[in-house]
Amino acid sequence: MASRDTSPEAAPSLSRRRFVTGAAAAAAAVTVVPRHVLGGPGRQPPSETLNIAGVGIAGKGFHDIQSVSSENIVAICDVDARQVARGLKQWPKAKGYKDFRKMLDAQKDIDAVSIAVPDHNHAVITMAAIKRGKHVFCQKPLTHSVYEAFAVGEAAKKHGVATQMGNQGQASEGARLVCEMIWDGAIGRVREIHAWSNRPHRISPRGIRRPSDTPPVPDWMDWDLWVGPSPMRPYHPCYHPFAWRGWWDFGTGVLGDIGCHQLSTVFKALDLQHPTSVEACSTNEQEPPEVYNETAPIASITTYKFPEHKGHGPITLRWYDGAMRPPRPEALEPGREFGRNDGTMIVGDKGVILGHRLIPESRQKEYGKPPRKLDRSPGHHKEWLIAAKGGKRAGSDFADHAAHLAAVVLLGNCAIRTREKLLWDAKARKFTNSDAGNALLNPPYRDGWTL
Repeated sequence: MASRDTSPEAAPSLSRRRFVTGAAAAAAAVTVVPRHVLGGPGRQPPSETLNIAGVGIAGKGFHDIQSVSSENIVAICDVDARQVARGLKQWPKAKGYKDFRKMLDAQKDIDAVSIAVPDHNHAVITMAAIKRGKHVFCQKPLTHSVYEAFAVGEAAKKHGVATQMGNQGQASEGARLVCEMIWDGAIGRVREIHAWSNRPHRISPRGIRRPSDTPPVPDWMDWDLWVGPSPMRPYHPCYHPFAWRGWWDFGTGVLGDIGCHQLSTVFKALDLQHPTSVEACSTNEQEPPEVYNETAPIASITTYKFPEHKGHGPITLRWYDGAMRPPRPEALEPGREFGRNDGTMIVGDKGVILGHRLIPESRQKEYGKPPRKLDRSPGHHKEWLIAAKGGKRAGSDFADHAAHLAAVVLLGNCAIRTREKLLWDAKARKFTNSDAGNALLNPPYRDGWTL
């Protein structure tokens, strides 16, 4: 990984609080306070403690804040008043908000922001924090649109902040072993990548029409803020809580939900750049416009084509969801389960990696372990905290990895929605053969919202 940027442009990564503390100490310069006095024996000194705000604190968001609670949790923000109350009970020293904009404007002591809201609000909150010099942890798929992914990645680089996307599998031992096996030539030249997710329809309802009834907005909910930059529509519990993922205006379907988990490792191992084309087929092709324009399909297969690069390829990458999966590999032992849940298979001209092991198992035992070339992770959230304190970049840093990964993953949704084979011009960042596809790269925001 590249070292941290120490240029003037990176200055926002130093928080106001830490800067003022350092400046005051330099001005006084009469007393050196011992480390043990600041922090106590075996404790983190206050000068090395981040002030963190959480935006979106239900479910995964609550877990994310718990995972960084070694730091100071100073602000809690959610459009759901019940969640704010729950957060303040857990972190009573924090201040509560429902509007992230008011939080960022009012509370100048915030160093870093953890974001776990529906996909359509990822980019506007992330960008607001980055432009104020805040370090950002944001859940996958980082953004709702392809354009937003590029914009967020560029902003993170410009402002020099520490970032991490919430695809925690990238910090695992298995992810590192897969990279090291590929670099060691264990499967030769990679030709195919297959990745799949069988996320149940009951968890992420898809292939359905917009509801016709209009129940009242609950008194604990700010619906206008929840809708954010997306087109306004009446409140309905089929969108919130939790069930928003399948709706195109709010979520990114199963591909957006899980793709950044399943594909992160191969993007790192093979240094995958941009595809030349992407196409898809799905169950939405049997549905009327009032279904396929509203929600992601129940099942889909998406195919990306990547050119030859660094001794691998050309590569065909296929994504499957809704119980779709690739053909069973011949090398897999009879009776061994295959493709029922989430998985990844990498096919080379000398072998196959299923998950993070060679198949058949006898081949893995014969091969053993590859030469170690990567440092092991201290933990996904810990990586971000280390980076925010001036250490090594996190493994899913926006500028280095996450923004590119998210952008390519989300190109697949353009293919699902247009039902066309789309030809991608990476330099121009547009499709060369589809106005409909290009319209999906950067959907307009509702009035009053900007990136």
